[in-house]
Amino acid sequence: MKAFRVLLIVAVMMSMVVSCQAAANNTTSGKPLFYGAFATPIEEPWDGVIHQALQKAADDGKIAYEHQDNIGYSGDMERVLRQIADTKKPVAIFGDAFGNEEAVRRVAKDYPKIAFVFGSGGGPAEPNMAVFDNWIHEPAYLCGMLAGGLTKSGIVGVVAAMPVPEVNRIVNAFKAGMLEINPKAKLKVSFINSFYDPAAAKEAALAQIGTGADVLFAERFGVIEAAASKGLYAFGNMSDQNSLAPQYVVTGPVWDMGPTVDYVINQVKAGTFTALDLKDFSMVAKGGASLAPYHGLDAKLPADLLKKVQDKEDAIKSGNFRVDVNEGTPVSD
Repeated sequence: MKAFRVLLIVAVMMSMVVSCQAAANNTTSGKPLFYGAFATPIEEPWDGVIHQALQKAADDGKIAYEHQDNIGYSGDMERVLRQIADTKKPVAIFGDAFGNEEAVRRVAKDYPKIAFVFGSGGGPAEPNMAVFDNWIHEPAYLCGMLAGGLTKSGIVGVVAAMPVPEVNRIVNAFKAGMLEINPKAKLKVSFINSFYDPAAAKEAALAQIGTGADVLFAERFGVIEAAASKGLYAFGNMSDQNSLAPQYVVTGPVWDMGPTVDYVINQVKAGTFTALDLKDFSMVAKGGASLAPYHGLDAKLPADLLKKVQDKEDAIKSGNFRVDVNEGTPVSD
C-alpha cells in the first residue's frame, strides 16, 4: 500500500509538471500567447488590420503576440500552422483562410485546444474554428456618396482584388452610395486577380483614368499612387491611408479588428471560447467599421454633400438605414 501511495504521488507530480509545462508553452511573460499567421505581407491592408489589432492588444499588456506573414497560397499554410501549433503552442491563432480554407480547417480540427480565428468565406466549425470578415460595406456606401458628389466627369473607377463575395459587397455598396447622390454616374470596375499586387493595381487605375475616371476607389493597394500622380481624389480601403497622398485621399472605409480581438481575448481567458461567426464585431454598430478621418480635407469638400454623408452615417449607427449586402459580381457601366 505504501509503495502504491508513493507511485500515486509521483504520478500526480509528473502530471503537474506536464500541466505546468503546457501552461508555460501557452504563455509568454505570464500572458497568453496569440499568434498571427498571414498569407500576404502585413503591408497588405487586409492582413495589416488584423496584425495591428493584435499588436495593440500586446502593447496594452493583454496578450503576448508573435506572427509570421507572407506564407502564400502554394500549400505552405498547413505546414506553417502545424509548426506553430507544435512549437509555439499558442492559445489562439489569427489569420486569413481565403485561398487556404481546406488547409486551415484541417489543422484546426487536429488542434481542438487552440482557438483558430480566421477570416473566411465559410462558416464556423465546432469546437474551435471561429470566422470573421471585413464587413465594411457600410462605410463603403458613404464613400460612394462622396465619390458621386465629387466626380466632374461622371465616371468613377474602382480597382479591386477579384470577384469574390467579400470584395463584391464592398464595391456594390460603394456603387449604391454613388448612385444615391448621382444617379447618372458610371462606375468602371477592374479586377487584378490578386490580393496584393500594387503594380498591377496602379496600372489598372491609370487605364481607368485614361477612359475618363476622375475619382478612384482603391479597394487594393497601389491605386492611390496612380490617382495622386494625376491630381485626382481617391478613397483608401481597410485602413486610414491618408498618409499615402494627404492632398488626394478623401477618406475610406476603415476596418477595426479591435472589437473582435478583445472579444476573443476575453473568451479565451474565461475558458468559454467556442466556434462563432464574429461578423457583427466588424460592423459599424460595434465599432468594427467606420470612415477614415478627413484630415482637414473636408474643408475643401461641398458642405451639403458632407451633411448628407453625416446624416446617412447617423442613420446607419441608429439602425434606421441598412446598407444592402449584395455579393453579386459587379461589372463596369
